[in-house]
Order: sequence, then C-alpha cells, then structure tokens
Amino acid sequence: MASCPDSEAELSLLECRVCFEPFGPVLQRRPRNLPCGHVLCRGCLVALGGPDGRRLECPFCRRPCGSAETSDCLPLLQLLEVLETAGGSIPASLSRGVPGASLGLRLSLGGWGSLVNPTGVAACPKTGRLAVAHDGKKRIHIFGPSGTCLQRFGERGDAGNDIKYALDVTVTWDGHVVVTDGGDRAVKAFDFDGRGVLAAREGFRLPWGLDATPEGEVILTDSEAGALYRLTADFTNREFKKCQMIRSQLINPRGVAVSPVSGAIVVIEHLKAQGPNGGSTRVKIFSAEMDLIGQMDSFGLNLVFPSKIYTTAVAFDKEGRIIVTDVCSQAVICLGKPEEFPIFNSLISHGLSYPVGLTYMVNNFLVVLDSGDHSIKIYSST
Repeated sequence: MASCPDSEAELSLLECRVCFEPFGPVLQRRPRNLPCGHVLCRGCLVALGGPDGRRLECPFCRRPCGSAETSDCLPLLQLLEVLETAGGSIPASLSRGVPGASLGLRLSLGGWGSLVNPTGVAACPKTGRLAVAHDGKKRIHIFGPSGTCLQRFGERGDAGNDIKYALDVTVTWDGHVVVTDGGDRAVKAFDFDGRGVLAAREGFRLPWGLDATPEGEVILTDSEAGALYRLTADFTNREFKKCQMIRSQLINPRGVAVSPVSGAIVVIEHLKAQGPNGGSTRVKIFSAEMDLIGQMDSFGLNLVFPSKIYTTAVAFDKEGRIIVTDVCSQAVICLGKPEEFPIFNSLISHGLSYPVGLTYMVNNFLVVLDSGDHSIKIYSST
C-alpha cells in the first residue's frame, strides 16, 4: 500500500475533532455525520446547536444544517465494534478489501493517516494519474498509476493554491485538476505541480460535484442553488470564458457525471428527510441537449432492487453505462445505459465501508473512493 507520510498520520481518526475525546457507542460520544460529510460527537453536536438545538454550523466548513439532518456515522461505529472485538487493533481485512461480485480488487492506496475524510476522486484521461480531494493538511493528493504519491498541494492559507474545503475534484482532458471549494464557494483549477491557474466564483452558493467533458468543459452542480452549470475556460492560458446555467430547480444536486459516449449527464439529488428514516436520493439523467430522459428516486429503486439504495457518487464506464455507489449496501452498482435505465448489476458487493467517489482510469480500471477507511480502491475484471 502506497502512502504519503505526513504529520497527518498523528491525527486520531477515532477522536472528535472538536473536543478531542474518543468516539464511543454511548450517547454523548456517538459519532454523528453532518450533511457536509464532517463528523463530530453527539455531545459537541448538542453544544453547537444552542438552546433550541435546531440549527448549527459545521465547525470546520461553516455549512449550516438542522439537527434532524444529522445521523449516526455507521462506518465509525462498526469500526469501533470491530476494534473492541479485536482488542484494539485494526484488522487486516479492513485494509485489504475483498474481491467483488464482478470486479476484483487490484490495489489499495492511501488509508489511515494519509487521507483524511476523502470527498472526491478523478483520473487523468491521458496519463492515468489520480487526483484525490480530502480534508487533510494538503487538500489534493496526486497518485501515479502504480500507486506512488507524486504530489500534494492545496494547503489552506498557502497563497496561490489555497483550498479551504474541497468537496469534489475532476481532471480535464488537457491535464488540469479542477476542485470545488465549499469553504469560499469557488471552483479552482491547478496544474499537476499544484500551481493555481484559475479561480471562478460567479456567485456560486455551494459548488459541489463536477466532471470534465471530452471537449474540455466542466459540468458542475451548485447544491444550495439547485442548479447545474457548464464552465468553459482555457486553463493553459489561464483564461476564464463563461459559466452558463444549463439546468435549474434541482433539489440539492451533488454528484454529477458526463458520458464520454453520448454526452448524457447524470445528476444525484439529495432529497430532504421525510420522517425518522432519513433522507433519500434521486438519480436524474439528461440528454446532451439537457432533456430529461429518466429519473428514479430511492423509493422507486427499492421496488426494483433488493435493498434500499442511497447513492453518493456516479460515473459512466467506457460503454456509457451508469455506475453508482450505494452506502446502504456498501456496494457499487451498474444501472445500465440511459436508454435501458434502470437495470441492476452488482459490480462490487464486499470490502467497502462508505463509498463516496467513483472514476474510471484509461485502462478501464474502476476506482472507488472509500471514505469509511480513507482509501482509494482500484478494481478490474476478474
């Protein structure tokens, strides 16, 4: 396993980053997820919520949320249970993974202490290098195809390449790393050496997911504005051209992917909670001309599939099939091509903790970003 040694290794991922007390299964120490992806203990959650306990701001990225939008961090609770059973050591099975139903694990990168709460992953279409966005000291890590860590950049406060809170990342066809920064509501572009080349703000409220098109454009979602944008720029010459809204009235859109075959665009909407069972997601498919050609929410998918589906990431494979992650079953699922959506084919059904990112490499290897154990897992056909 390749890793990038850093002072981040000293960070205990089993402690609340507000009070620095260890997480635990008891009420006040239970780890709780915020909608932005950060985790803190229930005691700090209650304290930050104030007397009425209804509204709070994330202490790390300042995103506001309601107490009803938080939930138990199941991967951490499960890990705590496993560690207690194993006498306090991390079992090897957590770092090795298990071959999936249709794909086998070839390589695992990052891991505890190297990547901190990773949020996005992307592959360079030409070189196969991987860019990973996470919450560590240097927000972007670049890995070579063999797993070597080639570069790290994006330290907060570093003039020229500052990233406050990276939500997602993509790599353009001309080799530029583009990041959505939720900390200052901007889209920022860098070269592979970490030099900042462009920053676009354009009145974004919370830019979140993004994907690059073969034509060199970037499709991105604005979660709070409920909009989808097409950003055009000459990154090599540091020239911003335009940012056009191509869809509005979406509900909390986050993940997005563009088909290299048809130009179709898939967006994941995160719907608000309806009762005590938490929120749900909806997968929307648009043609290249932005006509809605298909959609299915968690309830509809439940009628087709054997378990609840909560989608966190989406990608297209080289044949134009829609691939999604499901954090409920800890799996990666193929939903078929847009014209046959939805079908069901489980690609990976074991060895994942909390899959939050997907991308395909030039050799058609599938890359899964697993936030549960802070790693990148690379799969190929068995």
